[in-house]
Amino acid sequence: MTVVELSDKLINSIEKIILGKRDKAELAVVTLLAGGNVLTEDVPGTGKTMLARTLAASVGAEFKRIQFTPDLLPADLTGLTYFDPKSGEFVFRKGAVFTNVLLADEINRATPRTQSALLEAMEEKQITVDGVTYKLSDPFFVIATQNPVETHGTYPLPEAQLDRFMIKMSMGYPKTEEYIKLIETHSAGNALDRITPVCTSDDIKEAKIQCEQVHLHKDLAEYTVRLAERTRTADGVLLGLSTRGILAVVRLSRALAAVRGRNFVIPDDIKYIFPFAACHRLILAGGYKHKQGRAEEIINNILSTEPVPSENWEV
Repeated sequence: MTVVELSDKLINSIEKIILGKRDKAELAVVTLLAGGNVLTEDVPGTGKTMLARTLAASVGAEFKRIQFTPDLLPADLTGLTYFDPKSGEFVFRKGAVFTNVLLADEINRATPRTQSALLEAMEEKQITVDGVTYKLSDPFFVIATQNPVETHGTYPLPEAQLDRFMIKMSMGYPKTEEYIKLIETHSAGNALDRITPVCTSDDIKEAKIQCEQVHLHKDLAEYTVRLAERTRTADGVLLGLSTRGILAVVRLSRALAAVRGRNFVIPDDIKYIFPFAACHRLILAGGYKHKQGRAEEIINNILSTEPVPSENWEV
């Protein structure tokens, strides 16, 4: 199965439940194929949780959802080692991260100690408990959600953890005609019951390999680096795009090109994906740290003023 065929099946499956959000469905699939994780920030009831559940059901992968609360412990995520009196041995009990798709719902409601338990899993696809390292399933994909309007009793994600999310996006509200279709779709029982797997975990693994082989011209690599360097010198920015962020843009651009039917990256791929990969990584001065609109303004200004290289991008 080609990447285009796979992505079309997944996006079409998601669109059966999440109406009018094909671009968001595409972003989620692109991030999955790029080997990254997604942070969705939006008001309650816009489909953040449903997106994760629909994607997991469409892949036919193992799915776990964990509600982040202040009393959630790191061991609830990673697992723990306990003494079994029957066997007289220490036994490891797996935590929620031992799955293919993990929904970390309202991630900013858990304490920093618990949030940090995800860092190793998200970046290295493994966890370490009591000095023993356990590999996670492949694929391993985290979709985390957070609510921007209820900040009491929350713990903002530290920059180190934000940097582990390949993209950050918002779902937004559907249009009027899409609401009407949504009411019809969700009025007859559980809509998720009508979703059947369209691919397997092995299909995802193969597609990820194909995405990694997409050609990136040297000039476009330099263009990506220039964009990142400008985020570090822009007015009002204390800390710009990290090295991990640059690599994320490259991996996402390759996956996006493959999803759109090309074996080479073009400048539009980078320009499209850059805001989703960069905005949440900027640390802004003057109280703008958590003002997403200001970060988007800075990124859009960089994209509109940085010269775009002109070349034959095909292999």
